[in-house]
Amino acid sequence: MKISEKKWMSLMKKLNLILFSLLFFVTACSSVPKYPQNACKIFGQNYLWYKSAKKSSETYGAPIHIILAFVNKESGFNRWAKPQRKKLFKVIPYKRPSSSFGYSQAVKKTWELYKEETNSPLALRARFKDSVMFIGWYMHKTKKINKIPLNDSYRQYLNYYLGWGNYAKKVYKTDKKAIIFAKNVQKQSNIYKRQLTECQKNLNKKYIIF
Repeated sequence: MKISEKKWMSLMKKLNLILFSLLFFVTACSSVPKYPQNACKIFGQNYLWYKSAKKSSETYGAPIHIILAFVNKESGFNRWAKPQRKKLFKVIPYKRPSSSFGYSQAVKKTWELYKEETNSPLALRARFKDSVMFIGWYMHKTKKINKIPLNDSYRQYLNYYLGWGNYAKKVYKTDKKAIIFAKNVQKQSNIYKRQLTECQKNLNKKYIIF
């Protein structure tokens, strides 16, 4: 059966519209927020991010404002973030210091452990939804392993940055960088917490029609 030129053009227009809509949707849900220091504006720009962070919080008990502060510190909300390469003779690009990647900057070994323990074989480090679930999972394990409360953003981040074993060995006592990072996360998480008290009620009422 032959399709008339008019019908063919109509089908092509519909297909282009669908592809454009999908591209817009994916871009909107993965772009770096314009105001990364404001939780309400972050979730206003990327509402599905709020749904993902909320699901992680409900699953693992980790507060949304702390999860968000971790993502901010680790990747700046850049899904393709990687550690800068080391340089030979201060000029020649060399290896990266670790396999960290994505929103959560999870290393390959820990990410594989997460996928195995949560039965999430398709989880991707470059996907926000998977990354915040990973952070919630990690924080929950930190509570079990090193007895750190989920609302203690400072010590939770020290575990996240140094690893459970190094935290237990109190490596942070001689790691000034870890202390500075943890304090920054604590400060940012408190800011996010205050901001969310103003908009979370509306975020919980919001819905999307596909």
